[in-house]
Amino acid sequence: MASKETIQETAHADPGATTGWGYVRTLIQQEELPLLRDHLLRLDPESRHDRFNGFLDDGFIERYAARCADDGTVIAAYIVDGVVRGAAELHPPEGDALPEVAFSVEASVRRRGIGTMLFRRLVAEARWKDFKQLRITTGADNHAMRALANKFGAHLSFRHGESTGTIDLTKTPEAELAELAAAPFTAGRAILSFNRTCWKLLSSMYNRAA
Repeated sequence: MASKETIQETAHADPGATTGWGYVRTLIQQEELPLLRDHLLRLDPESRHDRFNGFLDDGFIERYAARCADDGTVIAAYIVDGVVRGAAELHPPEGDALPEVAFSVEASVRRRGIGTMLFRRLVAEARWKDFKQLRITTGADNHAMRALANKFGAHLSFRHGESTGTIDLTKTPEAELAELAAAPFTAGRAILSFNRTCWKLLSSMYNRAA
């Protein structure tokens, strides 16, 4: 999938970030493994805790990134000036389990809709692989991730310090848009029907009185 989504970057508070155009694309796993690894290592302690549901050392993250390159994980990345500043991971299913998704965005580029861009890209990748459902797990305190998951229709439940839920991919984007478009139309028809009923009732009462 060669298309790229772009976003204009403004100046960042983080001195390690740069000003310029950012875009989303899928990484080539083996060749671009260092990009994901370096991004995960750059996460501040709070972001690292949210991403992995705990404070983990650099050695764990290096092993984790290496495993992603070997097990078929699809990685959509938000890239600025050749540096990955956000990543969405689509992990293949193991046994009867559902494919699982995970997200991380560096603090310097948050509040710019990057999480939504990454989520859309990953959903497109999952549909291209003909997955029917996705599983998402996040820490109970990761409010941004929970809000993003809810935005894409995930039904999260809290258990053992985690929020876990699934996303239904069987609906096509066209069907989702049709539902949104039909909602106000359906409400309008209901109001119109109610008004007609009231008018008929008033007319009947008037005719009887006459």
